Amino acid sequence: ASGDAELAIFGEAAPYLRKSEKERIADQNKPFDAKTSVFVVHPKESFVKGKIESRESGKVTVKTEGGEVNQVFSMNPPKYDKIEDMAMMTHLH
Repeated sequence: ASGDAELAIFGEAAPYLRKSEKERIADQNKPFDAKTSVFVVHPKESFVKGKIESRESGKVTVKTEGGEVNQVFSMNPPKYDKIEDMAMMTHLH
């Protein structure tokens, strides 16, 4: 992991490319349930985060940040957001 001082080389793009050390530590301590955290296809945002509310008869109910639910994808823990080495990720979309 790179330190915050190295972010300066990215200039204004830095917040979009890599999390600060403080953000990385906070995300490592966030509760995360891989069985209920998913990504849902959204017509304007591409994908939005969602949480599985219930599963019955082959149907899944997902509470999302917005938009319709038509495809659900497994989600990686927050500590992998903006990670540079995607080989460490469990789910690739």
